[in-house]
Amino acid sequence: MNKKLIIEIFLLLILGGLTSLSLPPFNFFLINFFTLSILFTFLFKKLDSQKERNFFFLYGWLFGFSYFLCNLYWITISLTFDPNFNFLIPIALILIPSFLAVFYGLATFAFYKFRFKKLLSSFFLFSLLFGLVEFLRGNLFTGFPWNLFVYSLSENLSFISFISIVGTYSLNLLIISFFSAPAIYILRKSKVEVFISILILLIPILFLSYGKSYKQNFLKKKVVKNSYLIRIIGSNIGLDRFYNDDQTERTINELINLSSPEPNKRTFFLWPEGIIPNTYLDELKFYKHLFNENFNENHLIGLGISSRSLENEKYKYFNSLSIFDNELNMLEKYNKVNLVPFGEFLPFENWLNRIGLKIITSNISSFAKGDERKILNVKNNLGEFKFLPLICYEIIYTGNLTKTNDYDFIINISEDGWFGSSIGPKQHFVHSIFRAIETGKYVIRSANNGMTAIINPLGEIEKKIDYKKNGFIDFEKRRDFDPTIFSIYGNKVFILLILLYILLVFLFNRIRNE
Repeated sequence: MNKKLIIEIFLLLILGGLTSLSLPPFNFFLINFFTLSILFTFLFKKLDSQKERNFFFLYGWLFGFSYFLCNLYWITISLTFDPNFNFLIPIALILIPSFLAVFYGLATFAFYKFRFKKLLSSFFLFSLLFGLVEFLRGNLFTGFPWNLFVYSLSENLSFISFISIVGTYSLNLLIISFFSAPAIYILRKSKVEVFISILILLIPILFLSYGKSYKQNFLKKKVVKNSYLIRIIGSNIGLDRFYNDDQTERTINELINLSSPEPNKRTFFLWPEGIIPNTYLDELKFYKHLFNENFNENHLIGLGISSRSLENEKYKYFNSLSIFDNELNMLEKYNKVNLVPFGEFLPFENWLNRIGLKIITSNISSFAKGDERKILNVKNNLGEFKFLPLICYEIIYTGNLTKTNDYDFIINISEDGWFGSSIGPKQHFVHSIFRAIETGKYVIRSANNGMTAIINPLGEIEKKIDYKKNGFIDFEKRRDFDPTIFSIYGNKVFILLILLYILLVFLFNRIRNE
């Protein structure tokens, strides 16, 4: 290996690592103007070299490996709770970013294969390929759309309001161009190139203008009182509850105390995901007296609890969100559809079980996938409300959450304790902001060992309980907002943007002097 290649390897690793600092919770998004511009410049200057053709996949892979290593290291914390998984920590630390980096390697490989020599054609191709592989990463092999470049702008709500029209993948593609635009100016050889680079850098002004208008439109909407006061519980109950048999009743009592039920107030209490340990849904009846003593006919309880069904003399297990009245009569139930690989289901389970592997979050076999994500309609003689249920990890998906907009808000329950005090829970929470803006719905989030919050359709956090804190927040009123363009058309908008970029690639390739 020659000295030049070693220097280039270190350069790409540094660029990927620095880019990860643009993501939550740091949000140093200005870094991307340097890192993505340098990456494009580096690749563009090597297009003429035949000697470099075998390295283009490696270039993208190195950048991606460092990027994902630095922003996803926290996943291995979930392996520390069970000593049997300790040997997997170094493997997972390297294997996960290595796999995800393949997508970036494919982008740079395709960039060389097409080899558009004209600057603007190459520029739009670069943005197109990285935007496309980010979409593929979010949809192939169960999908993992975590830490897209656009999440670096999660604190700039006026800017990202545009996802209410185009969606997250589309804005991600556009901001790749935005962050890479300085490279056009650096490499410029004509006035057209200077003009295009300035134009791209000015386009965000339109996004900000739209964000201001979007907010004004929202604030004009009528305030509606919810039929039920929704009391969202945020808790800091340790994961040791899963490993001690005496924790079930203690946990239920702790949650009841946090809920502070008021006898004469019509209230729906929302508890976090999988919060009651060592108990399945059908076993919850053994603790009925605790609910009877503390709740009455004015109260409903929603909680995440594992459920099971016996089929062909064998149990199937589900990660479920269930709604009960004070008598523990079940009113509605949703079984999680998008399961976490290795966390909730084990790929190639029969084979991997033979070498002693099991899912991280339980000693049982893999959870089964729910049939469909359905709107839950909670209705009785005291009131009615409809919501879209998303359990934990499901909040990260975009564009295919539901086929209807006929619901009042999104409810997301989560257990973030598996990732300790790392940046993981903070990154997880940011997805709720994007889903709220995309759908034009409030997101109601109840988390254990994470952030509990009410997020309005602008992405603003109206109320919250911070990480590692106990308490509750009340959701009493909301503004009914119109369905967003993205909630109606979904990622069809992204397909149109892809076609536009393809057109730009070939259009600038035909212009003789650009």
